[in-house]
Amino acid sequence: MKKLAVSILLLFVSISFGQSVNNYKAVIVPLKFEWLKDENQYRVNTLTKYNLEKAGFTAFYNKEILPSEYTNRCDLLYVNVEKENGFLITKLFVTLKDCNDNIVFKSQIGKSREKDYKAAYNEALLQAFESINALKYKYSGVAAQQNNTQANSVIAPQSEQKIVSSPASSALVTSAPPAKVDTADLLYAQPTATGYQLIDKTPKVVMKLLKTSQPNAFIAVKDDLQGSLILKDNQWFFEYYKNDQLISEKVAVKF
Repeated sequence: MKKLAVSILLLFVSISFGQSVNNYKAVIVPLKFEWLKDENQYRVNTLTKYNLEKAGFTAFYNKEILPSEYTNRCDLLYVNVEKENGFLITKLFVTLKDCNDNIVFKSQIGKSREKDYKAAYNEALLQAFESINALKYKYSGVAAQQNNTQANSVIAPQSEQKIVSSPASSALVTSAPPAKVDTADLLYAQPTATGYQLIDKTPKVVMKLLKTSQPNAFIAVKDDLQGSLILKDNQWFFEYYKNDQLISEKVAVKF
């Protein structure tokens, strides 16, 4: 009876969520989940990527340089393994979110009574992935249009937007010499829990962005500099103070 109930549940999950999950090209896997102390501790992240690929998904770690066909972040899902508190029992479940942090799919809870952490996480994760395997994922070839439209309205440059500076404020700004933008200078935005991180081709994290109430403005941290990344006239600028002067540097970013 219990097995029948589980089978019916998995069938319902497959019908309810399969179509929306199939609209995404690939899944991004973080190298560290919040409840773990170290990257890939107990090989949980490796197991997550392995099980996603086994379920039919194309999966990448979040620090990988993605092929060109995967650079639209709203064509991708972002996986997270979450842990529930339990007395003498390990409970894990998996969520797949879109580029706007909306949950597209939430797995069943996997459980284990193993005392060894590695064995417990492995067993619980395998159980959680049973409901993901039941989705029988296959990319439909149709991008998630609603998510793309919503994300582009927030992030894409707005050609009609004009930012006008008064003469007094313009006098305070010292613009850095415009650099010729080529592929080597291009930074790629990767979503984080609080915003984005911008990486170069190495890949190396060059700048960290924190979301603000304004969709076209971020708090930006680059090395020991803290300022803002702002969209002006369809271009992004990193602005910060140095020796009491406001410096504005053009930055080529691909979201």
